[in-house]
Amino acid sequence: MGFCLFIMGCNAQTSKNVQTIPAAVYAEKIKATPNAQILDVRSPEEFSGEHLEQAENVNWNDPNFVSNASKYDKSKPIFVYCKVGGRSKQAADKLSALGFTEVYNLEGGIMKWNAAGFSKPSDKIIGMCSQEYGDLIKSDKKILVDFYADWCEPCKKMTPYLLKMQTDLKGKMTLSRLNADENKTLVSEMKLDELPVLILYENGQQKWIHKGFISESDLKKQLQ
Repeated sequence: MGFCLFIMGCNAQTSKNVQTIPAAVYAEKIKATPNAQILDVRSPEEFSGEHLEQAENVNWNDPNFVSNASKYDKSKPIFVYCKVGGRSKQAADKLSALGFTEVYNLEGGIMKWNAAGFSKPSDKIIGMCSQEYGDLIKSDKKILVDFYADWCEPCKKMTPYLLKMQTDLKGKMTLSRLNADENKTLVSEMKLDELPVLILYENGQQKWIHKGFISESDLKKQLQ
């Protein structure tokens, strides 16, 4: 038993090298670190769409993640992030296990970063603009807007029943699903910082908002 406890203690120590910190603290630490090592652990497609300045793409889901990450200096701070924080937390723990002594994980990922105002403003409109969204929610019927993403696990779990509700509620209320990755301008303007996000409108006014997973039964209660 003593041997098992010793092993558990060693494993627990690896996480001490990892700090998950909010966007403001993350930004300050990068600023205070000369030639900061910043790893965007999302896919190359996500990286090409947007990324933090000076970040390099080391895809967590790439089979060569360990060998690619091992090229960085383990004795210096290393910063990791993804879209909402899930992949980067796993990557941060792996980096710690690989011997990196100071690992900083961005809490809430690049969505929190953007919502906190740290991203560079862009004149390019990606997807729906705020005026179009305003037209979407103008109705005398209830409108439920679902912001989701294809990579988002809670979104995937909710998709089957939301698609069914989209059909079942036809004529009674409108359920509009907006892919967050295809509507980045709107997501940025609304300062959405996680997914999924459900927003219920009535007569153009927001009546209810929910972030994260919600069961079909609990959602139906809100729509009654």
